[in-house]
Amino acid sequence: MRVFNYRGQIMKRLLLAGVALSVATAASAADLRARPYPKAPPAAVVAAYNWSGFYIGAMGGYGWESEAGSGGFGGGTIGYNWQFPGSQFVFGIEVDAAGASIKDSVTEDLGGLLVTTETKINSFGSVTGRAGFALDAALLYAKGGYAWANNKASISALGTTFSDSQSHSGYTIGGGLEYLFAPNWSAKGEYMFTSLGSETYNLGGFPLDSGTIDFHTIKVGVNYHFR
Repeated sequence: MRVFNYRGQIMKRLLLAGVALSVATAASAADLRARPYPKAPPAAVVAAYNWSGFYIGAMGGYGWESEAGSGGFGGGTIGYNWQFPGSQFVFGIEVDAAGASIKDSVTEDLGGLLVTTETKINSFGSVTGRAGFALDAALLYAKGGYAWANNKASISALGTTFSDSQSHSGYTIGGGLEYLFAPNWSAKGEYMFTSLGSETYNLGGFPLDSGTIDFHTIKVGVNYHFR
């Protein structure tokens, strides 16, 4: 009987220990399920590039008039951009000027008299505002503002040439894409439409109204940005 009672007591103790262990394990599991774990805050999105600051550059390209005349040009650019922290919008002002050879020449036979007329845009430039949307290193932008050009008109017949130059003013509008390929350097491609008011030319004592001068330009350029 002592052996039986002794074994019974051991079995009871093992049974109680097993029940206690099961209860403790269940409680711990419930506690783990109920315990909240805070989520990590999303990482802040920080733009890798900022377009703010002064820049200076060189540009060139090809231009053509709406009615006739075409040619190349080359010059320089200076400007300033503003981009507020956390914003993808970029605003700025830009000044450019270029020497040009956008010309048209026509020779007509007027009753046996050959008469040649020529017009040539020698230089042009603009002062424009610029607004763009930055995608890190890329900037899509539109621009527009004041434009000017120096134009020369001439007429030749019987070995004699009369010519006059006038400065025209008007507006320009367009846009382009600029890309920062290095921390301080960017490349751009741009299209602009320019419309200039009429001026009167004096050709050998005869006044000639030029009419509106409209021309288009496609340019490429490289800018250096001061950081």
